[in-house]
Amino acid sequence: QVQLVESGGGLVQAGGSLRLSCAASSRTFNKYVMGWFRQAPGKEREFVAVISWSGGYTYYAASVKGRFTISREGARNTVYLQMNSLKPEDTAVYSCAANRQIDPQALVRGTVDYWGQGTQVTVSS
Repeated sequence: QVQLVESGGGLVQAGGSLRLSCAASSRTFNKYVMGWFRQAPGKEREFVAVISWSGGYTYYAASVKGRFTISREGARNTVYLQMNSLKPEDTAVYSCAANRQIDPQALVRGTVDYWGQGTQVTVSS
C-alpha cells in the first residue's frame, strides 16, 4: 500500500505561481510512474502531467504544456508540480497518482494504482 499526501494548494491571482508537492510513503517510490490529475467543479477528472521512474521522461496535457513542470526527488520520495502563469481555468482539485506500470502512457490513459486525497488550487481573475 502506498500513501500519497499532497500539499501546496491555495488561492493565487491569475499570472501567479504555485508549487504542489506529493509525498509518497513507499520505499519503492523510484519504481512508480508518478503523475498529476485535476478535476474542476462539474467536470470530469483530466490528466495534467506524468513523469517516468527515472525522471528522464515527462509528458503534459496540451492545456498546461509550457506553463507547468513536473519533477521528482527520490531522496525525499516526493513529486512536484510547478505551476506558472496560472489561469482561472486552472482552478481545480489537483490529485497525485502512482502507477507501477513502466509505460508512463498507461497513467496518462488513467491506469492508476494509488491516488492522493487532492489539494485545491483556486486562481482568481
